Amino acid sequence: NMVLASIRSEARLPVQMAPLIFISTVVTHLCGGSAGREGAALQLGGSIGSMFGRLFRMQERDKHVMILCGMSAAFSAIFRTPIAAPVFAMEVVCVGAMHYPALVPSTIASLTASWLAGKLGIPLAKFSVQEIPPLQIVPSLKILLLGVLCAGVSVLFCILLHQTEKQLHSRVQNPYLRILAASGMIWILFLLVRNQDYLGIGTDVIGRALAGDAVWYAFLMKILFTAVTLGGGFKGGEIVPSFFIGAVFGCCFGQIAGISPSFCASVGMVALFCGVTNCPLASLMIGIELFGAGGAPYYFMAIAISYLLSGYYGLYGEQSFLYSKFTGAVVNHKTRK
Repeated sequence: NMVLASIRSEARLPVQMAPLIFISTVVTHLCGGSAGREGAALQLGGSIGSMFGRLFRMQERDKHVMILCGMSAAFSAIFRTPIAAPVFAMEVVCVGAMHYPALVPSTIASLTASWLAGKLGIPLAKFSVQEIPPLQIVPSLKILLLGVLCAGVSVLFCILLHQTEKQLHSRVQNPYLRILAASGMIWILFLLVRNQDYLGIGTDVIGRALAGDAVWYAFLMKILFTAVTLGGGFKGGEIVPSFFIGAVFGCCFGQIAGISPSFCASVGMVALFCGVTNCPLASLMIGIELFGAGGAPYYFMAIAISYLLSGYYGLYGEQSFLYSKFTGAVVNHKTRK
């Protein structure tokens, strides 16, 4: 939220945010917190971009471009999606108004970061999807239904995430006691489920879902674990948890609807990502970069309907909506919590 706010105003990002968010995210993952890495990466990249903008005494609008370059580079290095990364950075700040002046420098930053990450041994994020159906009416209707359901799950995720944080902050005002209380709640949840699927990033579960194997309640448990982790004060990202939730939900939908669970897991990932971030173009590009272009028409169907029906809910409170999703009228609406 600080990063998004700084792009729209002259608010400064503190230099110490970069090392602090890095250390706190490592601690979250070390202790088994249910969170991702990309939130820290976006803050890290935005903070470094802001620092360079001040160091070279750039004008305010150029500092904003530098922040977007840092966000693009960090997102690209983490996910190895160099095409989607700059689009996401430009699209997420204000829905309906992309920051096109940052297109060229953000693209260069993203490609450079992805190349360097490859040299450092971080592999490309590629997944194989089984049984992509031909573009026909029946599978299209099923995928549209999956997009509708993903919109509902994305709204549920956003509401529980924000409300858990609100309730924990109001009931336990001391931040140290609050994070201890959240730790105790996570421990109790872990003892109840008796497995580690919902701790940490959860890439193993995502991989199993993309292979067609998931249990129906897994998406609900991940929502609960992530809401307690981030609401209690642990640091990390929400995007990888949204991939987890979308993948297992889509896989279970495919098992019920009689369409490839593996393919539905990939559709669920991008549709739910769009529902929580309100970034349809970045969602489509992530789908193509992660899974290939074979399922692109289906991805776009699910993304479009999820974007429309998720309303004005989202992960980031500082995200704004310039235009109405339904009428096209100018609304300047803030994210609902």
